[in-house]
Amino acid sequence: MISFLIFLASVLFAAGMLLATRDKMYSPETTDARGRTEDGDFQPSWLIIPIAVAVLGLLVSIFQPFVLTRIDAGHVGIKVNLTGGERGVSNYEYKTGWLTYDTWTEMIYEFPTFQQHIEYDTIKVISKGGFMADIRPSFNYSMIPDAVGDMFQNLRKPVDQIEQGWLKNAIYSSVNDVANKWAIDSIFNSREAFESAIIVECNKRVSKWFVVSQLRSNIIPPPALQASIIAKTKAIQEVQVAENNKKVAVAVALTNVATAEGKAKAAIASARGDSASAVIIASGEAQAIKVKQMTLTPLYIDYIKAANWDGKLPTTSLGSSGALINLK
Repeated sequence: MISFLIFLASVLFAAGMLLATRDKMYSPETTDARGRTEDGDFQPSWLIIPIAVAVLGLLVSIFQPFVLTRIDAGHVGIKVNLTGGERGVSNYEYKTGWLTYDTWTEMIYEFPTFQQHIEYDTIKVISKGGFMADIRPSFNYSMIPDAVGDMFQNLRKPVDQIEQGWLKNAIYSSVNDVANKWAIDSIFNSREAFESAIIVECNKRVSKWFVVSQLRSNIIPPPALQASIIAKTKAIQEVQVAENNKKVAVAVALTNVATAEGKAKAAIASARGDSASAVIIASGEAQAIKVKQMTLTPLYIDYIKAANWDGKLPTTSLGSSGALINLK
């Protein structure tokens, strides 16, 4: 921006010079021997100074060291002195907005103070018990604004190099140290607690300058553990199937028992009913016989005989006595 303004100013100044001295573009008019007026000749020297001004402005705009930059809101700008007795950031101040600096003797570093998301490459970690697993950490981080100057004094690098250097080593070492304390099955059974432990360990190491959050381990189990998990899942499913079959069998057996008990009770009830019915019938018959016995007097019997006699005497005798039936 500053280079363009310098070049533009030099061009405008050269153009102004040309306009101001345009009467010197030609030499004065002359009169020949015949008395005729002749125009003056074009004077190249008239262009020398304006062209020199424009060229000088171009060279100055190319090689001048000043830069106009803007530090956006949500960032911290650090001005670093490259020469003299105040090299470094011993006397720095945080600024936002437009800023002019000399690129030959100064440098500006811009650091974001809002949350950034980053993902690192996969690393291999060894869990408690010797199982190896792959972890590809991803997380959010933010810089502590008041600690940016101190961070730069110690690290002397821009933010992208810090991300791939110091911060990366801190995250990797935290992941390794926490994974060494956790059994592999505990990691997968309690992944949220495992990742929370990594966040706590990371913040212990970087809390001077950074705040780490929203970490995801994206852990991939080793092949042997994958096979074990699949076998365990299959065994659990088989146990559940067997348990369900057992419940079905118990339900069927209970149904059969209930059906049998119902049939038995029905048979008992039927038998009791038949028995009671027979008793009632026998009792009635006995009562009828008893009534008949009470009504069968000798006189009534003789009456029945007489009523049924056809008037003929018997032609046979009863035994050797030769007695006849008494018809009186």
